[in-house]
Amino acid sequence: MQHGTMIDRKTHRKTVTALLRDFPVVAILGARQVGKSTLAMQIMASLRDAAERFDLEDSADLARLEDAQLALSPLRGLVILDEVQRRPELFLVLRVLADRRPRPARFLVLGSASPELLGQTSETLAGRIAFHSLDGFSLDETGADTMDRLWLRGGFPGSFLARSGALSFTWRRNFIRTFVERDLGLLGVRVAATTMSRFWAMLAHYHGQIFNASEFGRAFGVTDKTVRHYLDVLSSTLVVRQLLPFHANIGKRQVKALKVYIRDSGLLHGLLDLRERRDLDRHPKVGASWEGFLLQQVIQHLGAADDECYFWATHSGAELDLLWIRGRRRWGFEFKRTSAPALTHSLKTAIELLDLDRAFVIHAGDHTFPLHERVTAVAAARLLTDLPPQSSAPAPSTP
Repeated sequence: MQHGTMIDRKTHRKTVTALLRDFPVVAILGARQVGKSTLAMQIMASLRDAAERFDLEDSADLARLEDAQLALSPLRGLVILDEVQRRPELFLVLRVLADRRPRPARFLVLGSASPELLGQTSETLAGRIAFHSLDGFSLDETGADTMDRLWLRGGFPGSFLARSGALSFTWRRNFIRTFVERDLGLLGVRVAATTMSRFWAMLAHYHGQIFNASEFGRAFGVTDKTVRHYLDVLSSTLVVRQLLPFHANIGKRQVKALKVYIRDSGLLHGLLDLRERRDLDRHPKVGASWEGFLLQQVIQHLGAADDECYFWATHSGAELDLLWIRGRRRWGFEFKRTSAPALTHSLKTAIELLDLDRAFVIHAGDHTFPLHERVTAVAAARLLTDLPPQSSAPAPSTP
């Protein structure tokens, strides 16, 4: 782990730099405070081109962009637009500037929401923009020796790098409050802060479980459609993961509802009011928290895009916590908080019915060993060395 106030996000930096060579506009998308601005500054420092940065939360920069085309047209090299969701009309200007030949400038835009919530990006910049997702710090960046700290605090830089556990917890609780009271409104979300706060807290108790919209609807006195809207808002703002079910062409009834996870384990613990490790160890959600944390680490380690990740389950009990599909490759994962993992009938069924190339049981023990010709038990502490990454980062997404 690199100590101090900054961790070099080398893999992300190299990936985004490569995308900037091929696309006139590159968007880094991630939750608020996840490190997008810091990554952009690292990229800017690594390039020898001229660079200009606009912070759209700064009134002075907003004033400079009053006539955006006039302000941006003369610029050369790299132009960074931070918190671009605050001025979605800029995408129309970027389309004009991206089509210039030769291209005097390339644009790096930073957004705290999905392309769908940003609105105009997909339609306006089709074929001109690549998206790169940024989550919090991963084990690949902080080192295997930080696993317990990363699990408890999560990967948001302000939480992970805090001087003490108490300050880390305070940072996360402030983030949660500010997110629902201010940030969602700035994104145009019209849901009462108290409602979204209750919904997010309730969702934390369902972390790692099948999402039942009717159950939530009854609790809130609203329709299933409204509950799904609440969930989509949190997913679009990149703080919740909807893990979709995979359906195979087999003669068994399969689960069709999605699973929900709080993307960052530190935010999960903040929502559940788990301040210290001993609080977490005694909580009924400790197993689900551990599963969600390792699921997130595997996804980041593989460089898997969200649309490559599923779970799979049948009504008869067979299931996979994570199914990763890229091209013809299919890998399955189970996460077991045990030091004595075993090859289960459920996993054997998944291997046969889904024709998995490989399967892995990520466990809490100390050793990695084979369980089957296609199944390896991988110690969570050895994840970085015993589960080779398949890509340095997700493939770019272009609408």
